[in-house]
Amino acid sequence: MGVIAIRALRHPQSHSPAFLPTLMTIMVPASLVFLLGVYDDQRGAGPYFKFAVQGIAATMLYAGGLRIVHIPVIFGQRVLPWYVGLLCTVLWVLAITNAFNLIDGLDGLAAGCALFSTMVAFVVALFHGPTLVEVMTIALAGAIIGFLRYNFNPATIFLGDSGSLYIGFLLSALALYGTQKSPTIVAVAIPVVSFGLPILETSLSILRRLISGRSVFTADRDHIHHKLLQHGLSHRQVVILLYGVSAGFAMLSLFLLWPTGSSLGLVLAVLGTGIWMGVQHLGYLEFGELARVAQRTLDQPQIFVNNLAIRRAMKELKVARDYEQVREILVAAFGSNDFDAFELQLEPSPAEMISVSFEADDSSDANGRTCFRWSKPGLPQTHSSSTAWRIALHLLTSDGDPCGTLTVLRLYSTRDLQIDINLLTSGFPTALADALHRTLAHPAPFVGLHEHDGSLLEAQAG
Repeated sequence: MGVIAIRALRHPQSHSPAFLPTLMTIMVPASLVFLLGVYDDQRGAGPYFKFAVQGIAATMLYAGGLRIVHIPVIFGQRVLPWYVGLLCTVLWVLAITNAFNLIDGLDGLAAGCALFSTMVAFVVALFHGPTLVEVMTIALAGAIIGFLRYNFNPATIFLGDSGSLYIGFLLSALALYGTQKSPTIVAVAIPVVSFGLPILETSLSILRRLISGRSVFTADRDHIHHKLLQHGLSHRQVVILLYGVSAGFAMLSLFLLWPTGSSLGLVLAVLGTGIWMGVQHLGYLEFGELARVAQRTLDQPQIFVNNLAIRRAMKELKVARDYEQVREILVAAFGSNDFDAFELQLEPSPAEMISVSFEADDSSDANGRTCFRWSKPGLPQTHSSSTAWRIALHLLTSDGDPCGTLTVLRLYSTRDLQIDINLLTSGFPTALADALHRTLAHPAPFVGLHEHDGSLLEAQAG
């Protein structure tokens, strides 16, 4: 009784007539979200139906005065038009409500994360008010602590959608109410940072599914807690570890109670570094592929050079006069790209063709086919399957006549292939086959390359 009396003397406005309407503004839509969760637990509800009901509840908050009226980080102190404010309010409520629902994948995880966020909201309310937030957050924290006693692994009771959606909605509403009484940086940054783990989980899930071309509503087992389980941690270890992460977000958010340029920069630096290292450690395939594409973009100039060398070779093969010139074109085309060697096998045997003189470095395989092998300087002309991978291109002329095989090889390397492989598998084999068929079946006296042809070869090699 003494505590209640002190509380009443300190905050007499908590018993004023204005207290009850604000409480009802929060609790009526919160009850609607709770009933939605009960229905979802019992019958199952589709995502669009759930978003529609949550959107109605968020609109009720807006109509009751709990709304986003400006976003100082983007628009400064400019007051937003009502329809923009309504949209931002609905998006905020939907994001936080479903973030806590999404992270509810292990016993005690969602409730524990909500406890840290609730305590941050309580501490902020102690410094900046309003009193209603103090009362509701301490009551919610007490309820969560009592619930966690039986919800921690091995759990005997569970949140379900009714619990996780209700807690998420209530915290989003209290954050909206707190923004009306707090300084700008406190109102905006602290709720976002304190809800860090659920927001991070939601953001990663949406990005992963968009990158992989799946619906954002598709269920999977690649959430943060699932990835940690895959790394060999036990159920309890994962929950305790993520409690630590939530506590870290909570502590960082409290640094912003006394906002300065240095404190904000420190918080952002620690958050960015921690999130980057954590995502790297989890080993998401989608983000690894995104990094590879980014690296591919940086390597694009070299890809252009290598692709142009193949295109020039296709153009020159159409006017090649003899077999020697065909070989020079091939060497120039592959001399500067990422392939380390090639082997040209002619078929049928040249003995069945009009007599043609071959160079000393041509040889024959076990089947009597003439072979021409080339490797980059310093590399052997033959490579085992354990040291190199290869692509065999069957050479068919425009009329469909077989002319041989061109096998390109590359030593195993972690560096991406800097060439469009489609250029090698589409028009290039036909251009080479036509050139070989023309020069071997109807040989012409060797004529040196014209001056302009030589420049093309040099451009390929460079």
